[in-house]
Amino acid sequence: MALDLSLLDATDQAELVRSGAAKPSELVEAAIERAERLEPRLRAIVSRQFDRARVEAASGGLPQGVLSGVPYLLKDLGAYLDGDPVYSGMQALLRADFRESGDAHFAGRLRAAGMLSLGRANSPELGILPATEPLSTGPSHNPWSLRHSPGGSSGGSAAAVAAGVVPVAHASDGGGSIRIPASHCGLVGLKPSRGRNSFAPASGERWGGCSCEGFVTRSVRDTALMLDVTHGPGVGDPYTAPPPARPYVEEVGQAVGELRIGVMTRGPRDIEVAEDCSEAARRAGVLLDTLGHAVEVSHPEALDDAAAPAAFVGIVTVSTARAIDRAAQRIATAITAEDVEPLTWALAEIGRGRGAVEYLEAIETMHRHGRRLAGWWQQGFDLLVTPTCAAPPPPIGTFAQDPEEPLASYARAAPFGAFTLHFNLSGQPAISLPLHWSAQGLPVGVQLVAAFGREDLLIRVAAQLEQAAPWADRLPPVHASRA
Repeated sequence: MALDLSLLDATDQAELVRSGAAKPSELVEAAIERAERLEPRLRAIVSRQFDRARVEAASGGLPQGVLSGVPYLLKDLGAYLDGDPVYSGMQALLRADFRESGDAHFAGRLRAAGMLSLGRANSPELGILPATEPLSTGPSHNPWSLRHSPGGSSGGSAAAVAAGVVPVAHASDGGGSIRIPASHCGLVGLKPSRGRNSFAPASGERWGGCSCEGFVTRSVRDTALMLDVTHGPGVGDPYTAPPPARPYVEEVGQAVGELRIGVMTRGPRDIEVAEDCSEAARRAGVLLDTLGHAVEVSHPEALDDAAAPAAFVGIVTVSTARAIDRAAQRIATAITAEDVEPLTWALAEIGRGRGAVEYLEAIETMHRHGRRLAGWWQQGFDLLVTPTCAAPPPPIGTFAQDPEEPLASYARAAPFGAFTLHFNLSGQPAISLPLHWSAQGLPVGVQLVAAFGREDLLIRVAAQLEQAAPWADRLPPVHASRA
């Protein structure tokens, strides 16, 4: 068809199908063509399910949901469809060609909405690093600069969406893994509230409640629509976020009113912040002021608490040890240090050395931290604005692991999660918006954080900013619309 589908968001693509202007098979074939053309440069997709998508698109039995016929990717970590290869960035699972059975609750909801998965997008091993360079499948590349990382751990998803391969993709966030790649790739990345989207049936929570399922998109309305499709509990979930008062998509374009907004440009715990990143937050504050909001320099004092990130690391180490054990159970084969990356094994060994009492202490620290953070919003603030990351997109290889000092690569990750991980600990919703670009032409995101359960407010304000400072026409050098 003459229309360039790579320039359309999921909402517009779904409307083409709904109106009869396009068939699902046409959307799928166009997306497959884009993937095959760009994959040699992006390396975003680790397992292709093109034939399955073709069969489902042509079947005539596609669910008539709000996103019927729209192609997308699932991240190679977490949500899965029946028969999907799932590697989680691990060489052991790749060698075993491990496949899941049944649909995860999250992916099942996307299927029920009529969406068509083209496969799974690259992720670092067990989602540990903020860059997507697993030894098992190799690095993904940022379409804004192929020498740079698209971020992590949802880097493959972000690279594919930014390059116009698919309009939206599944992502997940345990310490910034939706927001960091959204920032690096010029996308919208919402981390939902704790319990908003379900991990059923595989687990009740991940990383002690820090992790969540979500997606990366190119438009705020797509983010709202995807959240409408995915939110809500699975059977037997241990907890869930309060339901919204109305569909999230109805928040787009609604009047916002005057909000009290705090802006933070310096780094938590005095972490150095690159000028491009602090400038992005400063400019966002100025823009919000011109839109009629009451903007002031303020942030929760709890962001300077060093005990909270230490507790987070403790939770991650124990969770990594358990993830290795669970992978070994799935393939009925022991997994040794030779089967995983040096950092993964080092974190797992630390986790195995922690006792149950020490782990519970870390969970208690996390909860105390969340209460302290929430207190700032109770003082009358509506939103917090920060840089998404304290550093711009890093060159590929920044997190290369030295087997002799494997933890050094993890220490280098600190600037990228400095502003994001705290809200994984508190469970609050936060969104990264593409509001700034560096002099080198690389995207630099701005993070907005709301009180627990207030995704509605984030979507309303994000839509207001999207209208005031639109980004839809800003395309990376590597994009499907380019020759």
